[in-house]
Amino acid sequence: MNSINFTIDGDGIATLIIDVPGQSMNVIGPDFLSDLDTAITRISAEEGIKGAVIASGKDSGFMAGMDLKYFGSMLSTGSGERPAPADIFDKVFVLNQLFRRLETCGKPVACAIEGTCLGGGFELALACHRRFVGDSPKTQLGLPEILIGLFPGGGGSQRLPRIMGVQASLMYMLQGKLFRPAEAAMLKVVDAVVPQGTAEEAAREWVKANPTANTQPWDVRGFKVPGGAGGFNPAFVQTMAGALPMTLKQTQRNMNAPIALLSAVYEGITLPMDRAIQIESKYFAKVAADPQASNMIRTLFVNKQAAERGARRPKDERKAPTKKLAMLGAGMMGAGIATVAAQAGMEVVLFDRDLAYAEKGKAHVEEVLKKRLGKGMTPEKMVETLARVTPTTDYAALAGSDFVIEAVFEDVAIKAEVTKQVEAVLGADTIFGSNTSTLPITRLAQAWSKPENFIGVHFFSPVEKMPLVEIILGEKTGPAAIAKALDFVAQIKKTPIVVHDSRGFYTSRSFGTYVQEGAELVGEGVNPALIENAGKQLGMPTGPLAVSDEVSIELGVKIMTAAKKELGDAYVPQASDDVAVRMVEAGRLGRKNGKGWYDYPEGGKKHLSPVISEMFPRALHQPDVETVKERLLYRQLIECARCFEEGVLETPEDGDIGAIFGWGFAPYTGGPFSHMDTVGIAHVVATLDRLAAAHGPRFAPTQQLRDMAASGATFYKAAPAKAA
Repeated sequence: MNSINFTIDGDGIATLIIDVPGQSMNVIGPDFLSDLDTAITRISAEEGIKGAVIASGKDSGFMAGMDLKYFGSMLSTGSGERPAPADIFDKVFVLNQLFRRLETCGKPVACAIEGTCLGGGFELALACHRRFVGDSPKTQLGLPEILIGLFPGGGGSQRLPRIMGVQASLMYMLQGKLFRPAEAAMLKVVDAVVPQGTAEEAAREWVKANPTANTQPWDVRGFKVPGGAGGFNPAFVQTMAGALPMTLKQTQRNMNAPIALLSAVYEGITLPMDRAIQIESKYFAKVAADPQASNMIRTLFVNKQAAERGARRPKDERKAPTKKLAMLGAGMMGAGIATVAAQAGMEVVLFDRDLAYAEKGKAHVEEVLKKRLGKGMTPEKMVETLARVTPTTDYAALAGSDFVIEAVFEDVAIKAEVTKQVEAVLGADTIFGSNTSTLPITRLAQAWSKPENFIGVHFFSPVEKMPLVEIILGEKTGPAAIAKALDFVAQIKKTPIVVHDSRGFYTSRSFGTYVQEGAELVGEGVNPALIENAGKQLGMPTGPLAVSDEVSIELGVKIMTAAKKELGDAYVPQASDDVAVRMVEAGRLGRKNGKGWYDYPEGGKKHLSPVISEMFPRALHQPDVETVKERLLYRQLIECARCFEEGVLETPEDGDIGAIFGWGFAPYTGGPFSHMDTVGIAHVVATLDRLAAAHGPRFAPTQQLRDMAASGATFYKAAPAKAA
C-alpha cells in the first residue's frame, strides 16, 4: 500500500497510518481508496486482527478530504462534455461503500485525530466506532463542503444527524461550520478529547479494552435519531419545514448543494444506512454533474489556494518577508493594515501628520485585538502584538523599514509629497506600495526615483475581515517589487491577485459598474426596492443602492470628477453621473451622514427613502425582476471582459478570485469568467448586443468576445491577454 502504513501489534491491533505521498495534507484519491479497500479486507478476514486504529502520519493533520484534482477527473468523459448524474453515481458511491464496509467489518475501529480533519476525512472518522481527538487549539473538524458548491458525499449527511440530531447537524452542514475539539465532544461528535499527541495511544487502549464494540448505534435494532426523525415526528417536521424556506431565502434559490443536502437528509434519515448512503450519493451525483460545483471548486478552492501559494510570484526572486513595515496614514485603512501586519509578527511604524491621528490608529489596533480575546488571542499575546505598533509623526522613525505601504488621502499631489519624504529616509531601493483604489500606479510611481520598486497594494475595507489584496503593476514595476508585495500578502494570510495598471484597476473599476447600473435604473424611474431585490436575487451580498450608501455616494462623485479632470475628452459620461451628482447636491451623501438612497434614523432600522421617488419619479411601466437582474449582471460581465481584453487582467483565474473575494460577485457562478464560459460566449455576446441596442454602448461586446464566440473559445482555454 502506497498511502497507508499497515501494521499489527502483539495484541492483534492493526494500525493504519495514512500518509499520502506527494501531498502536504492527506487527501482522498484513487491510491488511498484502493489502499483502504485492501486494509478493510485484511481487518475483516484475518482472525488474528482484533481491531484497528486509524491515524495520520503527517504533522499537518489527519485528513483534508477529497483530492479535488481527482474529483475533477471523475467529472471528465474524455469527450469534453459533462457526464450525466447516472454516470457519476457509481464513481461517487465507491467512497460511501468503503466507509460502510469499514463500520461493518466486524471488528472495533477507532480513529485518532490530531490536527485538521475535514470533509471526507471527517466522514472517515464518523464511520469509525470511536473517535479520539487531541486537544490542540488549532484543530478543526467538520464538513465544510457546502462552501465550495458540494455537500457531504461520504456518508456525512447521514451519520452526523444520527449522532447529534437533525436540527443541530443541519446548522453545521448548511453553513460549513467547523467544530473545535471541546465543542465536538460536547455534541458527542467525538467520544473523547485527550492531550495533544496521545490520541493514537488512547484509541489503541480503547480497541484493546472493547473487542466486541464493532457495531454502530444506527445498526442496532430500536435506534432512534436524537431529537427524533420521520414524517410523524413534530420536531423533525418543524425543522425541515423551516429549513427549506430559510435556505431558499439565504441562497436566493441560486445554490444547488444546500437543497440537495436537505433532500438527502429528509429522505435518508429514517432508512437503513445501506439505503441512506445510496440516497446521499444520488443527490451528490446530481450536484456534481452541474457546472456550478466545478466552477465553485475551481475558483474558491483550487485557484484560491494556488494564488495564496505564489502562483503569480516571480520564480527567480528569493523570499523577501517583511520585518519592519512603514505604514503611512493611520486612518481606517492604514490602521487596519497595521493591525494585520502586527498580528503577523511585523514591527509597524504607524505614521501620520498629526500624532493624535497616529495614536487613534493604534487605538484601533487595540480595539480589534480586544475583540479577539478568548478567540485565539490571550492578554499576553495582545500586549506583545500592540507593542509592535509605534505611532509617530517623524519621518526619521521610518528608518530601517524594509517595506512601505502608503494609505494617505486619494490625491496625486499629496501622495507624491509623502512618497518623496519617505524616499529621503529609506532610499529608493526600498519597495514602496501604494494602497490606492483608483489612481494609476504608473503616475504615482513618478514620485519614486526607482519606479521598478513601486507597486500598488490595494486592500479592501475592513482590512481585518476582507480576504483579498489586489497587487497592481505599474508600467515599470519590477519582479523584486512583485515578490515583496506577494510575500507580504502571504505573511498576513490574505489572498492576492495580480493586475496591470488602469484607472480603477480591476476590482474598483468592475465593481463600480454594479453601483452605476443601479443608479442608471433609478434615473430611468425603476422602483428602488425592485433594484435592490434584483441585486440580492442575483447573488450579490447586497443591493447596488445599499452598497453605494456604504462606500459613500459623495466619494463616487469625487472619483468621477477626478476621472473627468484627468481624462478630459477621453472621459465617457454615464447617465449615472448626473444621478449621483443630484443626490450629493441634495445632501444625500450615503450612510456617513445618515441619508443616501436609504434613510438611517437614529435608533431605528434603515429603509429606502421616500425622497428618492420624489427626486426620480417612477416610470409608469416597471421592468420585471429578471430584466433588472440581467442588466446588473451583464454590466459587470462586460467590464470584466474589457479588463481582460485590455490586459488589465492576465488570467481569468485572477478575474474570478478578485470578483468573488473583492466585491462579492455571485459566488455560485465561480466568478464572471467562469459564468461566461458556462452560459457560452456566444450567448453572452448575443445578450450584450441586445442590451446595447436597448440601453447604450456601455453594454457593447468587446472584439475579443466576438472573436471567441465565432471560434468557440472559452476564457479558461483562451490564450493569456497581452499586458497593456
